[in-house]
Amino acid sequence: MSLRHHEIAEADNRILNPLSQEKLRLLGEICRLKEGQRHLDLACGKGEMLAGWAKRYGTSGIGVDLSEVFLTAARERAAEFGVSESVSFERGDAGKYQPEPAAFDIASCLGATWIGDGLAGTIELLRPALRPGGLMLIGEPYWHETPPEEAYEALGTEPDDFVSLSGTLDRFEAAGVDLVEMVLADGDSWDRYYAPQWFAISEWLRRTPADHPDVPAMREFLDHQRRGHLTYGKRYFGWGVFVLRPR
Repeated sequence: MSLRHHEIAEADNRILNPLSQEKLRLLGEICRLKEGQRHLDLACGKGEMLAGWAKRYGTSGIGVDLSEVFLTAARERAAEFGVSESVSFERGDAGKYQPEPAAFDIASCLGATWIGDGLAGTIELLRPALRPGGLMLIGEPYWHETPPEEAYEALGTEPDDFVSLSGTLDRFEAAGVDLVEMVLADGDSWDRYYAPQWFAISEWLRRTPADHPDVPAMREFLDHQRRGHLTYGKRYFGWGVFVLRPR
């Protein structure tokens, strides 16, 4: 799926991960956010976390994302919350972004560890940005139990992409960070992330001419994602935001 196709599918989603507003607020409380703290969010999507935390806690920050569509929504959200002076959004490849060293209290990447070619690489992208004692937030899938072979293709993953929760802990420890907290998605979180995409794609298909070049891909994406989620995702696939502290 191209970036354009994700922009179509996630048109109605405010948070581009299986994380509810309530759990996003809980995550902010867990991080013990304070006024004046700085936050770097790589692959920030529509900026809901940056803008929401700036409004609630008085933080400031920078979000980086490839999608101008998502960044436009992020800037609109910041304006709606009255925090446009506190948060800024930059278009670019988050995997190549060079942050100001040791300048942020929070450095995050939720659900996009592909920017660092995996979990360990993404940790290394975030590590230089953190001040001593700062927190790193990584949103990452995991397996509730080992899935059957056919689930990997249905869910768009490779067998080695993700592991169990305890296996994810092993990966954190190998990368030199300590897991200090976590907020996990539940079944409803997944449904509220995926099901609005089905509606958004359906609406897009209804108003788009059948000969539009994106129509076949969007129909395939809708069918594939819907069946994969209902057949395998709800049973096998988990997701969480893991709060980490570099050693």
